[in-house]
Amino acid sequence: MADNEHEIVERQVGKGFEARFDLDDAFSDGEDADYNLEFSSAAIRKHLAENPSWAGNHDREDDGETEYSSARDHDTSISTFCLDGSSNSYSETRSSSSSSPPLTAEEQPDEQQVPQDFSDITLSEEPNANGHSTSHEGTREEDASAPRDTSYPVVHIDVSRSPPSRVMTNTGAESNGEDHQEDETVHPVSNVSSSYLPPPSHDIPPLPPSPSSPLPKSPTTPIVTSQRRQTYSAGPSAFQKVMSKTRPHFLPPKNRQEDQKHMADWQAMMKQSRAAEEKRRKALQERRSARELKIEQSMYKWEKEILSDWRVVYKNPNLRRLWWNGIPTKLRASMWQQAVGNALALSKDNYRNCFSRATRALSTGSFPAETLQTLEQDILSTLPSLHIFHPETGPLYQDLKDMLCAWVVSRADEGLGYVHGTAKIAGMILLNMKPQQGFIVMRNLLERHCMRSLYGSVAAKDDVEAYYRIFDTLLADCMPKIYFNFKQHQISPGAYLPDWLIPLFLDHLPFEACARLWDILLLEGDSFLFRAALAVLAVLEPRLFFPDRQELLDLLRGENKAALEVAKREGRLLDGAKYDIYGVDEETLWERIDSMEDWWKESTWRRLTQRELPDL
Repeated sequence: MADNEHEIVERQVGKGFEARFDLDDAFSDGEDADYNLEFSSAAIRKHLAENPSWAGNHDREDDGETEYSSARDHDTSISTFCLDGSSNSYSETRSSSSSSPPLTAEEQPDEQQVPQDFSDITLSEEPNANGHSTSHEGTREEDASAPRDTSYPVVHIDVSRSPPSRVMTNTGAESNGEDHQEDETVHPVSNVSSSYLPPPSHDIPPLPPSPSSPLPKSPTTPIVTSQRRQTYSAGPSAFQKVMSKTRPHFLPPKNRQEDQKHMADWQAMMKQSRAAEEKRRKALQERRSARELKIEQSMYKWEKEILSDWRVVYKNPNLRRLWWNGIPTKLRASMWQQAVGNALALSKDNYRNCFSRATRALSTGSFPAETLQTLEQDILSTLPSLHIFHPETGPLYQDLKDMLCAWVVSRADEGLGYVHGTAKIAGMILLNMKPQQGFIVMRNLLERHCMRSLYGSVAAKDDVEAYYRIFDTLLADCMPKIYFNFKQHQISPGAYLPDWLIPLFLDHLPFEACARLWDILLLEGDSFLFRAALAVLAVLEPRLFFPDRQELLDLLRGENKAALEVAKREGRLLDGAKYDIYGVDEETLWERIDSMEDWWKESTWRRLTQRELPDL
């Protein structure tokens, strides 16, 4: 048989859009149990040669039967089914063999002569030069006498063609009678999985290929991916327009009218909240302005009654209340020096001597490099919102560094090193006085018992734990709900109190509030440190009841994610105090401190210190 011979197997389907090819009917053993089918190219040619009238038989039932099915290769680019509703026809090369007698066994082609290139075998009708499809003469005569329903297009699969044009359809209408050979338009099909092709059955395993005629794999068509440029919409997406913003995604959706109503209510509530916050802020600002005006007007009292002898405030309650309102800025340096005192009896040259030693240690390289690095990092975080201690642009950066290096040298004789947070205290002092005066105030302030315990060595750990127990007792008396909440989450004062007390609240509270706290701290002593700490917890009380321990610790450190997001959304600067995001300001804090006047007793503080620190 010549290489250009072609084979076609057509399938007559019934009417209707849901016509499918059922492989169960094709390979059913019900009607031909004794008939053994061999699915190979040689067996197919032999079967067609022995049954020349098989292709022209149209006395089948309307639902059709599958007389023939070819072995399929695993490659889906080869198909042997034709869903044409027309009569069976053969190519022009097979017309002579169909009219001639069946071939004998000697005339059958040998299996060794079967061409190995399966692409030369076609299962479709070969159009002639004029574009007409040639078929058997007997078939045309039967088509002329029997009208057919051609509501379905003809699908041709030709494996000899290139992959893009391998599948073709005939969309031209066929007329009845003598004009059956009318021109038909042939269109290539780009997608083999057309809606007219039957879906693959997953219940029947694929047929094995014949060992006598192995089918080569067809070349794989390269997948061409479209290089589409991604476009971005300037406005909200279609999903965002219909997405409900007033109900979580895991709940049933609302109707559009209800969602719009709730969104309008939410926007009205947020508008009222912003208006109330603005009103509150203005009220606090007015109170602060009135207090500062009162301090300026009381300047003559300070100069006349307090400046000459500051101890008079302990005897006069009115002068003591005047001190609690805040020291005037002009008098703060002299008042701080007098209130701190000089219990260490340091001379005026003490700062110059310590600084000279620090300079020699830095020049010779004997100054600890790790201590110097910790000192530099501490300076970077010292009052960053003021920008006066910045290493490159800060005017007081060098003074602060020199003062801290001198302080490290002064503690070296006692075997003590640098403590992170000291730069905040030195910076606050430098804002009010010169380095020579500030160094003496700093050394005497940090020698007070509570501060020395926090800044001391490991040997002072017992004293620090004693102060924690004192604060726990005060917290249980003042705010029992917060106390039991902390106990439930196993949060001790050691988890948050050192961060407040070592820098004297400069990391967490606004600068104006810290300045006023320092005024009263230098007057009242260590007891006011714990009273201020209780006031801070009172301001944060509505936020302290988290079910998760880590969230509670993050809030105490000033790192609550929700509050940070709100501050960013409102455009507030985050380079100031850590508790600015919680709305902690000077007036709010002093409201809580003044509210403790009824139950806070100095006698209670003395009793607790005597119990926990008997050697004090």
